[in-house]
Amino acid sequence: MEKQTAKLNVKDIIGSDIAVSTVYGDILYKKIIEAFSQNKQVELDFSGIDIITTAFLNAAIGQLYSSYKGEKLNKSIKLINIADEDILLLKKVIQRAKEYFSDRKKFEDSANIAVYGS
Repeated sequence: MEKQTAKLNVKDIIGSDIAVSTVYGDILYKKIIEAFSQNKQVELDFSGIDIITTAFLNAAIGQLYSSYKGEKLNKSIKLINIADEDILLLKKVIQRAKEYFSDRKKFEDSANIAVYGS
């Protein structure tokens, strides 16, 4: 039996055509988690979204990597109507999230050294 799909229209969920804040990202993140808890796949529709930032993507999708493996997320989330340049941003967010959640301490130590010095 095929899994049901939760079709999430990003613009409707966040109530804006600009996806820029972590607050909006958290709202979408919670909708994705809710769908996963119901054993559903997720289709994220970015129709009508004019601007997307990495802050939004980190909150909405990046933090999923704290609880789920990339393989599961690749199988469970489908993106539609997203601009090519936004896909590039998302790829960077995903790569950073994988690095961060694979070894948080090392990542945070490196960041602290970069900011505060040795």
